[in-house]
Amino acid sequence: MKKIIRKILKEDRQEQFLNKIILLMKDDFPLFKNLKDYGFNLSEEELNYVLSGIFGEPVTRNCISVYNQNGNEIYRENSVGFWVKRYYNENGNIIYLEDSDGYIRYNR
Repeated sequence: MKKIIRKILKEDRQEQFLNKIILLMKDDFPLFKNLKDYGFNLSEEELNYVLSGIFGEPVTRNCISVYNQNGNEIYRENSVGFWVKRYYNENGNIIYLEDSDGYIRYNR
């Protein structure tokens, strides 16, 4: 019984820690570069949890991009920290694009 309680407490502390990372990183781009610079050495599962929290929806990723459930690329970052965020409407069309150089585009 003590083992189970310890495991539950450990999982709860881990989730609290990851939620604090989400709050810290919510508007701190470039995400991948900053996570590395801050020393967060997250597992694949933890990173997906954090990214899903940051973007407010379940996501998948490869080494430089994050995708929403529809397979649309919602975030991309290169090795020097240049990033692009995209937002889509329900039809999968880009409605908003923003990048690290300050470029913003709205589509209607």
